[in-house]
Amino acid sequence: MATYSIGDVQGCMAELAALLDACSYDRKRDRLWFVGDLVNRGPASLEVLRFVKGLGDGAVVVLGNHDLHLLCVAEGSARARPDDTLDHVLNAPDRNALLKWLRTRKLMHVDDGCVLLHAGLLPQWTIEKASALAREVESALQGPHYRDVLAGLYGSEPTEWSDALQGPDRVRVIVNAMTRMRFCTEQGVMEFRSKGGLVAAPAGYRPWFDVPGRLSERSTIICGHWSALGLRIESNLLALDSGCIWGGPLSAVRLEDRRLFQVPCGGDRSPARD
Repeated sequence: MATYSIGDVQGCMAELAALLDACSYDRKRDRLWFVGDLVNRGPASLEVLRFVKGLGDGAVVVLGNHDLHLLCVAEGSARARPDDTLDHVLNAPDRNALLKWLRTRKLMHVDDGCVLLHAGLLPQWTIEKASALAREVESALQGPHYRDVLAGLYGSEPTEWSDALQGPDRVRVIVNAMTRMRFCTEQGVMEFRSKGGLVAAPAGYRPWFDVPGRLSERSTIICGHWSALGLRIESNLLALDSGCIWGGPLSAVRLEDRRLFQVPCGGDRSPARD
């Protein structure tokens, strides 16, 4: 059995199929970990959702900002954007089943020293603390008042965590850190305007994974979200958004030996790389 962690798919079903072929993926034996953003910008979000949902327990999916955006648009708590490619999902006959399945995915998954999430963790959060906070949001999204939760997600304030936060502000900080964050200060103040690579860090801010003394640094964080950062494989970080939707490859790492597999944008198979 192997576990393949896969970067942001964003509706690129042809590339996902080619990548699984390149990995020699065996549905009966192997598991897939998706870093979030299954949907949007690409041409086949509906097909991706149907495929991954159909994998059942063979796939672990964490929510990304585009996945949450789809849920918010579907519930009327956000407007569709000009570059969204979500209409096929919203108009599908199995729309409700797909959206309920997506809404009940995890925000963060922890297994054997590996942590799967979309964006990042604030420096003052231990894995245990972050897990508890993720469960809070997951329970709220899976509960009867999930529409109220979705209605309060949008916005970039507050920019930092406090245990005293309550209600929508509390949920928003947790979700923003785990699905949107790129840069923060050593004190955990987040900044959301900068979307470039490492050189785009504003004065006083660092990439969240480079903050000294980050309390989660002993675990391996597997994430996506940051296409301008590009593929980054380090001892305690697997950043897998290699920008397939922008013309880069779609990437997967086999967790057992960290072997890298990639296919180019367009779905054409390329040789696996070590």
